[in-house]
Amino acid sequence: MTFQIKTVMVLAAGLGTRMKPLTDERPKPMVEVGGKTLIDWVLDDATDAGIESAIVNVHYKAELLREHLAQRSHPAITLSDESALLLDTGGGVAAALPLINDSVFLVTNSDALWHLGLGPALDTLRTAWSGDMDALLLLADMKKAFGFDGAGDFSIGDDSAPIRRGSQPTAPTAYAGTQLVHRRLFDNHPEGAFSFNKLWDTALAAGRLKAVLHDDDWYHVGTPDAVEPTGRALTMESYAS
Repeated sequence: MTFQIKTVMVLAAGLGTRMKPLTDERPKPMVEVGGKTLIDWVLDDATDAGIESAIVNVHYKAELLREHLAQRSHPAITLSDESALLLDTGGGVAAALPLINDSVFLVTNSDALWHLGLGPALDTLRTAWSGDMDALLLLADMKKAFGFDGAGDFSIGDDSAPIRRGSQPTAPTAYAGTQLVHRRLFDNHPEGAFSFNKLWDTALAAGRLKAVLHDDDWYHVGTPDAVEPTGRALTMESYAS
């Protein structure tokens, strides 16, 4: 199914603990990669992909991020303020639902960047989406997952359902911090802070969680060591063209 996605929720409220000391004085989304902040990479890519509005949640050093985003005009930005309580991934999106008008929208992490930008990744999700899904996870081949220091998260079943690594030593793909979700995923969601994993488990049991592999280099900018190599990769002439 191919259709327009108008809204992205950017998860930007984390403490950035693993990014210290770069986050001692600024929130992680304002760490610069290749001369541009992480949040601007994501929002510029979203604009290029035709996304009209972005919901950005804020918590750690929220005022700095608020001031930075006030300088942007595209996409249209609405802040979801978690200053009083950090709500984790699922709780953050649940709290922002009243700010989101669409039934189906994109959710992405502010530290997840693609060599070819967000547009092709979004096209992969849109093409694979069907109306009986509650969520569709975008996965990256571990061979193309740069800055990711885990053992992999999922394999993909014959029915396109994600299969967790579980007790296996490795898995062939990593969750790339990007997904399409239908707002019904949040029906009867827990209160307060909770992880997306709780919602995924419920959707998976109901056969309504699927995954798709995107064939592109993916960069997880989670630690200071990932900043310089990611910046070099994203500012190469081949990327700019």
